[in-house]
Amino acid sequence: MENFSAAMLFPPAFARLKGMNKNSKGTGVGGGAVCPELRARLRALAARFEAPDFIDGDPLSTLRGCQAPANIEATAFVAAALSYGSRRQFIPKIEEIKTMAGGDVYGWIAGGRYAEKFKDGDASSFYRLFSHSQMASFFSAYREILLAHGSLGEYLRGQGATSGLAAVEAICAAFGGRAAPVIPKDATSPCKRICMFLRWMARGGSPVDLGLWSDWFDRRTLIMPLDVHVLAEARKLGLLRTKNATMRTARDLTSKMAEAFPDDPCRGDFALYGLGVSELEDSQGAAAQ
Repeated sequence: MENFSAAMLFPPAFARLKGMNKNSKGTGVGGGAVCPELRARLRALAARFEAPDFIDGDPLSTLRGCQAPANIEATAFVAAALSYGSRRQFIPKIEEIKTMAGGDVYGWIAGGRYAEKFKDGDASSFYRLFSHSQMASFFSAYREILLAHGSLGEYLRGQGATSGLAAVEAICAAFGGRAAPVIPKDATSPCKRICMFLRWMARGGSPVDLGLWSDWFDRRTLIMPLDVHVLAEARKLGLLRTKNATMRTARDLTSKMAEAFPDDPCRGDFALYGLGVSELEDSQGAAAQ
C-alpha cells in the first residue's frame, strides 16, 4: 500500500477538519449531522483502504486456502470470535485451530473432534482470557447449531434474523451465555467481533469482505464494529461524543456512517481504519524528521 497520509486526505488543514463536525449540533451519545466535507473525506478514506492488500495482517488473512462455503463460514466465525487484543497474538491462535482441524474447521467442530484438545473443566488459558474450558463450551454450542441447522447462516435465516441487530441478538441467544466471554451473553455491549463477522459475510462486491450472505442479508442494516480504537477515532472527528462503548454507541456511529455511505454504512469501518493508519504514518514521519 502506497503512502497515503492523513494530511493528503484532509487538505489543507487536517487538524481543523477533524474537529469540524464537533460544531454540528447534536444530543445523546453522538454528534450532529456529518458535514459535507467530512462525508467526502470519509469516502476518500474508504476508497483507498478497502483494497485487497487490506487483508494482509487482518483476521481475514486466516481464511486463505478455505474452499467450501460451509468451511469458509465456520472458519470466519471462529476467527472473528478470537479477534481481540494484538493481531500478532490472536492470528497465530486462529492458525493453530486451523492446523488442529486439518483445514476443515467445519468438520472438526461438527464432528466433535475439538474435544481432543478443548476439555470441560480445563481452566488453563488458550488465549488471554479464554480458557480451554470456555473454548470447549463455545465449540459445543456451535456444534449444536451446525448439527441442527447446517450452518450459522441457515440458523439466522430460520430465525428471520436477516438484519444487523436481529442477527447479533440471535447469535447471542443461540449461545445462551454458555460460551461467554467468547460470545457475549447479550447485545448490550458493542459485540464488535460479531458485528465484524456479519460485515465479512453480508457485504458483497467487496475486494475484502466475503459476501457469502449477500443475497439474503441486507448490508444496509449492518452495525459498525466498535472497539476502543474506532471509538477514539470517531470522537476525534466529532462523530461521537460519548466515551462509552455500547451497542447504542455502535448503532449511533452506524447512523452517522450512513450519511456518507447510505447503502453500505459499514464501509465506514475502512475509513476509520484508514484514518488510524494515516495518523500513525504522519507521527512516524514527524519523528523521523
